[in-house]
Amino acid sequence: MRALWVAASVLLLAGCKKDDSPTHLERARTALFEQKPDVALAEYKLALDLVARDTSPQADLYRARALRGAADLYAFQLNDPRRAVEVYRELITLCPEAPETLEGRLHLAGLLWHQFRDLRGAIAEFTAALARNPPQSAELSFTVAKLYFELQDYEQCELEAGKVVQKFETSAWVDDALYLRGQALAMMDGRRPEAQRVLLDLMDRFPDSELRAHALVELGRLKADAGEPEKAIELWIEALKTHPTPQAVQQQISLVRGRLRATTPAQVGDATAAFDWDKYPVYENRGEGGGAPVPAKPAKPAKPAKTSAEAVGGTAEEAKREAQMPAERSEPATP
Repeated sequence: MRALWVAASVLLLAGCKKDDSPTHLERARTALFEQKPDVALAEYKLALDLVARDTSPQADLYRARALRGAADLYAFQLNDPRRAVEVYRELITLCPEAPETLEGRLHLAGLLWHQFRDLRGAIAEFTAALARNPPQSAELSFTVAKLYFELQDYEQCELEAGKVVQKFETSAWVDDALYLRGQALAMMDGRRPEAQRVLLDLMDRFPDSELRAHALVELGRLKADAGEPEKAIELWIEALKTHPTPQAVQQQISLVRGRLRATTPAQVGDATAAFDWDKYPVYENRGEGGGAPVPAKPAKPAKPAKTSAEAVGGTAEEAKREAQMPAERSEPATP
């Protein structure tokens, strides 16, 4: 009887080995809940060792879960992004169709983007994820466009942002895509008129969008670059009402106003100064009829009176002697 019980126990243990991979996965999840990442990683490795010898249909599922769990641990808890990239890529290679692989691609793309500044590598991973038509396709498409902007590939950025607007027209990312497209067009030679149209379209279609104020600022810059500083200031003043950093907008307004003061002749365009005739005696009004002012005629200098000698045709020398003679006293005539 005792021998039968021992045999039954051996068979039970042998049967349990088929469940070792999911058991280790469950233990890893428990360790994560208890905030023991090293223990969880050890359990994932044990699960992978067993999966390597597992030929059951569930083996690929266990492998994908173990690889994804280990990669996430390296990325977010063990602060080892290089090892995380290696494990994510192993997951993609060995389990390309597993549900865990899609999210793994997105995590890999984020690491390549932010940790290693491999923007093209991140674009490749986001694009591969988009091929699976995930629920967040609009956001991922916008992210691809934004990465091309960071690469200063403005033409491709404009194309990708345009795809978001056309393909996901009911998405919450359309206004973001319109703004990004307008920015990209503004960076390309000869495309600034298109940029203005796109930004105006954004404001017309999404009047309550938080990007409206940013679009006004961008439009103002385009106007300023086109030699219309007054229009630029008008747009920036409107943006001040809702812009999240009004100080930066006000600084831009002050800068352009300063340039205007430095390049505009004094009192040009000042109606008050232009018609203040009292300050300019060289001019006079036309009188009741109004009209443009005319130069005032300068007064002729008064000529000195002639002496008696000059009056009768005498010479200047005779006039001089006359001036030097003492004046005679006038006496009343005798009767």
